[in-house]
Amino acid sequence: MASTRSMLEQISGNLDESLGVREVDLRPRLSPVSSGKDVGRRPVRNFGKVDIHQVIPDPDQPRVEFTPEAIERLAESIRDKGQLSPIRVRWSEDLSKWIIIAGERRWRATKHAGLPTIECYFHEGELSRSDVLEQQLIENLLREDLKPIEEAKAFSALIEMNGWTGKQVAEALRIPESKVSRTLALLRLPEDIQDQVEAGTLAARSAYEISRIPDDETRRTLSRQASEGRLPHAQATNLVRQHRGKPRGTVRAVKQTFVSEGGWKVTVSANRAGTYEEIEQALQDALEEVRHRIENGVKLF
Repeated sequence: MASTRSMLEQISGNLDESLGVREVDLRPRLSPVSSGKDVGRRPVRNFGKVDIHQVIPDPDQPRVEFTPEAIERLAESIRDKGQLSPIRVRWSEDLSKWIIIAGERRWRATKHAGLPTIECYFHEGELSRSDVLEQQLIENLLREDLKPIEEAKAFSALIEMNGWTGKQVAEALRIPESKVSRTLALLRLPEDIQDQVEAGTLAARSAYEISRIPDDETRRTLSRQASEGRLPHAQATNLVRQHRGKPRGTVRAVKQTFVSEGGWKVTVSANRAGTYEEIEQALQDALEEVRHRIENGVKLF
């Protein structure tokens, strides 16, 4: 009898657990005292709904423009199908509000749709400004939502805050280093040319080529011609090379061939020295041209 009682005592915890009885309630608890942090939240760990007026945009968010048409389309989708993924927020004691880390577009659309609450992932730990900016950049880069100048300013902010190089920014965001260097080059342009890039009248890749010219007046002339459609990208590249002059001395030409699994061969060549970053950009330019031909029904043979 004693041994039976001892065994029952040993397994009693498991029996209680199997019957749904627990001495300790494992459910996360919100503050027992009324707190602005907990208003409208459900006690479901880090996920749940909150009053939409308890959430505000991050004033330092790198993306600053949201088209009304895109917000309206997303709002209609949210009305019909609901919010498909939560936004990420962090608590601000100073403002007594949840600040958006990622998902401002969804927040704007949800608010526009007239819904009283929004699904959130509540980030409870401490986040540095650099951590927040990294998360916002990653989300926007994955969605391709940032404009080139917004991207450039965000990269520059990460470099300044962390004392990073362009290479470290690329590693942190998992993007090519060439993308970082080319994007940052846009900030070397005069503000009026940056405004053209921001407005979309001057392509970022043409603006990058123009940024390699040291003279601002020449930059403005080429930018004006490019924005008016009188200077295609390839021609802009050639003009920039002419203005910069040919490199002195003998330069070894570059020729690289890449073979696909389907048997196609792609060759990239230049009558000068180059880097893999430049080859990557050349391939991206070629891919854009191929896509343009597909969209315009240009036949291959």
